[in-house]
Amino acid sequence: MQLTPEVIELDTELEEYENADKTYKIDFSKKRITNTIDGIEALKQTIYCILNTERYENIIYSWNYGSEFNDLIGKDKDFILGDLKRRIIDALSVDERIDDVNDFKFSTNKESMTVNFIVKTVYGEITIEQEVAI
Repeated sequence: MQLTPEVIELDTELEEYENADKTYKIDFSKKRITNTIDGIEALKQTIYCILNTERYENIIYSWNYGSEFNDLIGKDKDFILGDLKRRIIDALSVDERIDDVNDFKFSTNKESMTVNFIVKTVYGEITIEQEVAI
């Protein structure tokens, strides 16, 4: 008796769309993978990871992934104010779920700059706060 595998045709386009942004949920406080998430929660996690991964430092990521904040340390605050917005937009523009990044607000102290901004996505708006060492 010869076994023949059963061929099941799936609508692969539909399946890919439904699972396009499903990913593992990372519990950063416990340093564990806890479950899976998708939609806006997956995108929030992606934004967090992009902004907290220094570009070009991890060979596992392409050169398009991550942000470039480390070289801002020690620079003039006026230079940082002028360039930080561009760097954030550049870092987040690689994700096709993000439509726009705007409404930047900056505050500084001696050692860091905090930037608040809005990310407009296919799911709605996300408010982000990011601290950058200066």
